[in-house]
Amino acid sequence: MFRTILRGAGAIIAAIAVTLALVIAVEIFSAVVHPVPENFDGSVEEMCEHVAQYPHWVLAVVVPMWGATAFIGTWIAGRVGNGPCAIFIGVLLLAAVLWNVAMLPYPLWFKLIQPVVVAIAVVYGVIASARRERLTDLVAEPPA
Repeated sequence: MFRTILRGAGAIIAAIAVTLALVIAVEIFSAVVHPVPENFDGSVEEMCEHVAQYPHWVLAVVVPMWGATAFIGTWIAGRVGNGPCAIFIGVLLLAAVLWNVAMLPYPLWFKLIQPVVVAIAVVYGVIASARRERLTDLVAEPPA
């Protein structure tokens, strides 16, 4: 039992670390192709203005990047830990995306597609990370 708890905690920590690194990579990409203005002070108003001016092609590229990030993070949590760990990470990622699209003035298409892509990626991450028993373990040995 203690070993399972430690493994689950390690899985969640590993998934968060990898996911954070991937999110940072997506944000770096975004900053390179759509940099903030020189006099940007980071206020909510300026951030909203910056987001409202995102080129649609950048947002279109970010959608699959976030999907891949959600899949990888969920897969790591499930593979190292178990299904509940994967679901936990998936729920966190989906909540983060929902919060992001609710708080910033993205175009409507992005606000609709981004959570759907992340949700699909999470489901596939949970499924792909499930450990499969060996086929020989599932088939009863024939009587001697």
